Amino acid sequence: MAESNGRRIGVAVDFSECSKKALNWAIENVVRDGDYLILITVAHDMHYEDGEMQLWETVGSPLIPLSEFSEAAVMKKYGVKPDAETLDIANTAARQKSITVVMKIYWGDPREKICEAAEHIPLSSLVIGNRGLGGLKRMIMGSVSNHVVNNVACPVTVVKAHH
Repeated sequence: MAESNGRRIGVAVDFSECSKKALNWAIENVVRDGDYLILITVAHDMHYEDGEMQLWETVGSPLIPLSEFSEAAVMKKYGVKPDAETLDIANTAARQKSITVVMKIYWGDPREKICEAAEHIPLSSLVIGNRGLGGLKRMIMGSVSNHVVNNVACPVTVVKAHH
């Protein structure tokens, strides 16, 4: 990352209500001018459309600038569909604060990949919701935030969804 004093604030997003709440919370309470806001999303299945995708399956996608991840055509290549509200939150934050907003996509188990992101980007801090992250495995997925809290080196904030 270009600016050495810019902190790298990661937010785990799966485009659920809870992850949007976590994103809003991070923007209101954590992110400050000069920071990098990195939306980390974990997709379930990898579509091998080209060779570089195979490489990314292990290391995750390159950092995708906000202008690109706001475009459906670009995101289709990654097999990820950000919802309009998440994009609106990200674009509004980028306009209102002097921050750089990017997205990084991983493929696989959210528990492992979010930990990997924290270590490899590396993140200064991570914000994650306590619900969502993987509709199919909802039964065990309450444990994504638990797993991440216990396994990453950086500080983690778990934003709770109101029932």
